[in-house]
Amino acid sequence: MNSIDKVKSISVWIFIIPFISINTCLLIVTNFHQILQPGVPIFPTFPYLDGGVSISRTVRDFPLYLIFKPAMFITSYLLVRYWLNTKNIINFFNNNYVHTKKIIFFGVSSAVLLTIHSIFLGIKFDNDLYKLFRRVVMLSFIIFELIAQAYLIKFFYDIKEKLENYIKPIYLTIKRILITFLITISIITLPFLPFDNFKFLKHAIEWNVFLGVIIFYLLTFLMWKKTTS
Repeated sequence: MNSIDKVKSISVWIFIIPFISINTCLLIVTNFHQILQPGVPIFPTFPYLDGGVSISRTVRDFPLYLIFKPAMFITSYLLVRYWLNTKNIINFFNNNYVHTKKIIFFGVSSAVLLTIHSIFLGIKFDNDLYKLFRRVVMLSFIIFELIAQAYLIKFFYDIKEKLENYIKPIYLTIKRILITFLITISIITLPFLPFDNFKFLKHAIEWNVFLGVIIFYLLTFLMWKKTTS
């Protein structure tokens, strides 16, 4: 089916583009910050482990957002295409699936939220309400992504017998483990978000959850077999 090939090709770019852009910004900000931002101390860090810097702090300043923003706009567009083609796949296997609208709503909405977050990234406005708005948008993006992905995995398990000729089951299993882990970590972390005492832990979790979300799409690329029609 054509939509499977489209999802397969789109999903790998949903992983590659954010991964390269965000880690390029990380390398630049940790190695050249004294040139880009004189007087602003950022020490050598690997935030996936030590949480030394947040994603927002890494990508929000000029010229770094010139790398990150276009990458996120492209990723948002690809996400919309991914979820719309996923709808075609769902309808192909079960035209009356009860959760189809939920999957597409949360999937497409996550793309819209990522676009909104990218638009406001780098705009400095010293207002607590504005800062809260940006955090809520980013948090909502993660939540909506996890909900859409969880529903989609449930659908695949519901029709697993029909997928034998279309997928490599090992990757579906890995996706299930990944999404369960991400949801568990997110739920555990949620109560600690308002407190600054856990700043480094929150930053590390932020980086790893974001990485986990895009790895889901890499696994999608690996899961689907190439179709002949």
